[in-house]
Amino acid sequence: MSKDSGKPAPGELELINRYTRSPLGEDEVYAFSVALCDNEIDRDYERFSDDSLQKLSELYVGVTGITDHDPKSSNQSARIFSCRVEEMKGVKCSDGRAYKRLFARAYIPRSEKSREFIAELDSGIKKEVSVGCAVRHRICSICGKEISGCEHIRGRKYGGRLCYAELTEPTDAYEWSFVAVPAQRMAGVVKSCGSGADSNRINKGVVMTEIEKKLFAGEKQSFTAEEMKELVSRFRSLERKAIDGEFYRDRLIREVKSLSSIVLPELGRDTLSHITEGLSVRQLDELIKAFQAKTEEMLPVKPQIFRGGGISAGSNDGYKNI
Repeated sequence: MSKDSGKPAPGELELINRYTRSPLGEDEVYAFSVALCDNEIDRDYERFSDDSLQKLSELYVGVTGITDHDPKSSNQSARIFSCRVEEMKGVKCSDGRAYKRLFARAYIPRSEKSREFIAELDSGIKKEVSVGCAVRHRICSICGKEISGCEHIRGRKYGGRLCYAELTEPTDAYEWSFVAVPAQRMAGVVKSCGSGADSNRINKGVVMTEIEKKLFAGEKQSFTAEEMKELVSRFRSLERKAIDGEFYRDRLIREVKSLSSIVLPELGRDTLSHITEGLSVRQLDELIKAFQAKTEEMLPVKPQIFRGGGISAGSNDGYKNI
């Protein structure tokens, strides 16, 4: 296939025409390759298991591509006609396992309406993609339990081991989307149907468990006893984390108020309380660091002692070297 020609490879036109009402010729469609997702740990500290990729390769055949996960019919842009798991020879994941990705072929009908979209694909403007799917489990890499119900936190290390959630047992593939902000690092629209390594990106996007999918759909009466047990476990875990979070946040607010009495003594306590109420934990932490830096400028620490021992010259404080 010539570079960016968009013509289907031999045998692909038959696969494409399974989804058309009238048979299309090779000059009437634009075909392209896309790596939907992979088995690398992503920025959300989640990864698809190898078995999950294999199951998704079946679920994603025939699924439509949209934009920004907005499920409007007018937002449809492409459709997948074939999908497979591809192992990238010589490429390893960050934890040393063989790198695998979900490699798909998709098509767009050539028309005046799609001309601009195809130009954006060829120029690399449209390349990041994101999958929307449902999985049955998110398994903690540390303890092997559902991560929503365990005590471990994604992104932290325990005994030198990174905590992340392994996404297992996919149950549905809703869509795949062109997006602007990626989460995974090693996938996206690729240049040809070959399997060479590539620097494009994807965003994993919406990944829901079966329970979350039912809650979202309002199917409150269809939970099994096992699912109800998991919901209770999740609720109790989130409740514990919320209590710990409130305790930590209160401590940060007290520290902000203490430092503000030095840095901004003219600021009233009521005003400061009103300001801190709307700040997140991360914003409170940033404010503390800023106040600490300002405090050090206002109250610099001056050494008062000699290395040789005794009371420092020029000091009347009586501090001694230890």
